[in-house]
Amino acid sequence: MGMDIPMVIALLALGAVGGFAAGLLGIGGGMLLVPLLTMLFSWQGMPVDLVVHAAIATSMTSILFTSISSVRAHQKKGTINWKLVMTMAPGIIVGGLLSGGAAFAALSTAWLSLFFALFVGYSGWNMLRNKKPKPSRQLPGVVGTSTVGAGIGFVSGLVGAGGGFLSVPFMVWCNVALHTAVSTSAALGFPIALANSIGYVVSGVAEGMHRPGMLGFIYWPALLVLICASVLTAPVGAAMAHRLPVGTLKRVFAGLLFVLSAYMLVKAWQAFMV
Repeated sequence: MGMDIPMVIALLALGAVGGFAAGLLGIGGGMLLVPLLTMLFSWQGMPVDLVVHAAIATSMTSILFTSISSVRAHQKKGTINWKLVMTMAPGIIVGGLLSGGAAFAALSTAWLSLFFALFVGYSGWNMLRNKKPKPSRQLPGVVGTSTVGAGIGFVSGLVGAGGGFLSVPFMVWCNVALHTAVSTSAALGFPIALANSIGYVVSGVAEGMHRPGMLGFIYWPALLVLICASVLTAPVGAAMAHRLPVGTLKRVFAGLLFVLSAYMLVKAWQAFMV
């Protein structure tokens, strides 16, 4: 698979949009990147049995860089709950290593696509229904929060996202303010991406040895182009997150997730029919 000029331009545009979404919504950009990378990699002739794995792994690894840029912008606003980040990070790392290093390689393209579509669709519905949490509900203790972190790290590794589609609704459900939840989710994106990226490289060693440009399941030429744009636009999205009203943020988040869920359902159906 080559990297011609139209491909580079498309990746730059995708990186810019993904970085903006990462800063705006705290989702790491993965919810946008995976379906669109799947399109681009398919367009460039990547094998069907590899394309979704490569899209997910490349998307997740880009979050390593995007999250740093996004966090710097959120930190200036003082809205990151670092105590919560430190509590969830150990579980996130364990869950991410288990996901990226074992379960990811074992699942077929069809099942990965279906898993992605269902979780993203559920996340959009959960955010859009705007159900108010009980005023008395608080975050669980250290053990409970770490366990939730492990689940978020594991699921994120299967869908190539920074975990915001789970961590933001979870925090809001526990009466954390939405802007704080978005900012904290952006910070959680780094340990999620780090653990899973290591797993993708290890579990995809055999794949990478036989295909140019592959580092495990990560297609590194595309990764380099993506991060060139995403690290520039993530701070812009983070700045917008503190200007837009809560209701608008929720509708934007949910709308994006529904569209992407529908696309990946189509990809899953196509893969099952092969």
